[in-house]
Amino acid sequence: MTLSACGSGFDSASGADTPGDLTVLIGASGDAETNAVKSAVAAWSAQSGTKAEVVVASDLSQQLSQGFTSGRPADLFYLSGETMPGFAANGALEPVGERLANVGDFHDAIKASFTYKGKLYAAPKDFSTLGLVINRDAWAAAGLTDADIPTTWDQLAAVARKLTTPGRVGLSMSPEFARLGVFLAQAGGWLVAPDGKAVADSPENLRALEFVKGMLADGSLKFSSALGAGWGGEAFGKGLAAMTIEGNWVVGALKNDFPAISYRVAELPAGPGGRGTMQFNGGWGVAADSKNKDAAVKLVEYLTNTDRQLAFADAFGVMPSVKSAAQQWKTKFPQQAAFLAGGDYAKNIPNLVGISDVIKDFNSQIEGLVTRDPKAVLGSVQRNLQPLVGK
Repeated sequence: MTLSACGSGFDSASGADTPGDLTVLIGASGDAETNAVKSAVAAWSAQSGTKAEVVVASDLSQQLSQGFTSGRPADLFYLSGETMPGFAANGALEPVGERLANVGDFHDAIKASFTYKGKLYAAPKDFSTLGLVINRDAWAAAGLTDADIPTTWDQLAAVARKLTTPGRVGLSMSPEFARLGVFLAQAGGWLVAPDGKAVADSPENLRALEFVKGMLADGSLKFSSALGAGWGGEAFGKGLAAMTIEGNWVVGALKNDFPAISYRVAELPAGPGGRGTMQFNGGWGVAADSKNKDAAVKLVEYLTNTDRQLAFADAFGVMPSVKSAAQQWKTKFPQQAAFLAGGDYAKNIPNLVGISDVIKDFNSQIEGLVTRDPKAVLGSVQRNLQPLVGK
């Protein structure tokens, strides 16, 4: 994919430096998110007089790395918690927290996800949790009622089997830790313990993978890739799955791409260790090599203000990262209460330099979990994780 840019030094095949202009590099869940961000950036450009172009990455992490390596990165960009430590450690990121006028409005827990060695390296743009998204029509057709909403693993497995038909699987999700990790949390496990010790190969995590493998084996769970879909939301929207485990961004994607689907969202069922879900704190990062940091910071402030975050929530289903928008969001989106409730017990991907490589390797093994030994998979993750924590 060749990316053109008007930005101040974005690394592309044809992009010439244009000091004063900005390039904004994003990864998007679908057209709803892309269109909302482009509209917001265009409005800011018209207001500020500074040109800014939004570029949608095909591989965000790779394109960020390429830009940083060349010395011609995008000016501002989406940043994930798992990639932030590595980029911060090598000096690629501006410690944007020192520049933001609205830094005090962000939820403290979300800011912590983007803090490295005491400095805030990204402005939290929103946050999301994972919930159980259920097709109402498929649910009713299977003779299920509200009383059947699963609250335990056994109940989840039972309704998934009941919802599975020759042309539709009961449950689908993307083949990655960022979805399957909910089961580790529900089993009482995780990758890193509170004391900083690597615990990927714990009995709790093994129990979680064995449960997932059992559902894969009986055909009530299929990964989205096995259904020819790019992610769980697409598999769900196309009617290939009656349930999916997804984040609140699925709301915007379904509204935009599959408006005829009738669905509801429930909290994920509890496992042997209790309730568990995952939280994702997307951030806006600014390149240390940007030629127009002041304008980049002003744009970040605009994109994270109360009104804009509520507009993004309306467009593609995320939850605002600023405290000033919380009550308005609750009032406006009561049907997404399950996502908000998950914030009370959600886990984040560990904030460690090199964690993205560990997760990438874990994902490659999850893809083939149905034929792999869960204990061997977790042993591999443990070996990869050990050097990062030193414990």
